[in-house]
Amino acid sequence: MRSNDEARMTNDERMTKFEAQVPNRKHGGTCSSFKHSDLFRHSSFVIRHFALAVSLLMPLATHAQPPPSAKDILASVRMMESRQQIDLQGQLRQDNIVVPFHLVQNGPLIRYSFANPDEVLQLRLGENSSRLDLVTGGGSEQFATSKLKQKIRGTSVTYEDLAFKFLYWPTARVLGEENVRTRNCWKLQLRAPSRESQYSNVLLWIDKVSGALMRMEGYDWNAQLAKRFEVVSAQKIEGRWFLKQMRIEQLQPGTNHAQARTYLEMQR
Repeated sequence: MRSNDEARMTNDERMTKFEAQVPNRKHGGTCSSFKHSDLFRHSSFVIRHFALAVSLLMPLATHAQPPPSAKDILASVRMMESRQQIDLQGQLRQDNIVVPFHLVQNGPLIRYSFANPDEVLQLRLGENSSRLDLVTGGGSEQFATSKLKQKIRGTSVTYEDLAFKFLYWPTARVLGEENVRTRNCWKLQLRAPSRESQYSNVLLWIDKVSGALMRMEGYDWNAQLAKRFEVVSAQKIEGRWFLKQMRIEQLQPGTNHAQARTYLEMQR
């Protein structure tokens, strides 16, 4: 704006100098010449500022679009998650508890391998639902719904938390936009379709640029905040960004006090 203002001022100065060099007409007189020049400059000033106002408003009218629907945002997140190729070592860490695991993802198939005792979980991300299976030597079987609420080896993370079931809940709406760790995010509210979930409602913060999940809050069936997930850091591997550390807080119902903190940590 400063350079434009200076350019306009230069044009005005040049116009004034040019007009000063024009001889007065014999029958016009000095007063007439001044009035016409002044009127011309005033009209030019008004036209330029009107054009500037229009140019500033036009992008808003032309490019402003309504925000995407919650359905479209969740579909994009599911698509992004189902296209990852990952082979990483990870661990769940809570106080003195450390639970190592191996994570391998090949597109829509994600496999978690735990040891001591051995336990292999396979998550399949479909278009309309996700399925968590328990893999054994004899094959695989669907993980029992009744066991999804169980905690994984003494941590705050449950098997349901690994299953991404909430990404498929049909009742969802966009609450607006918020910043999470300087990232501009869509904020969504999702409602559980049944009491099979430990959560009645889930709030998600999804990065508008990358589609990554930055924060999640799960509310119990008394509408009280029960658990909070938040990305702490990310890492770049072979030109792509992956989760490095996520903090999971189990909260005392009705308060913001963390009863337990678990860290999900990933490394190559």
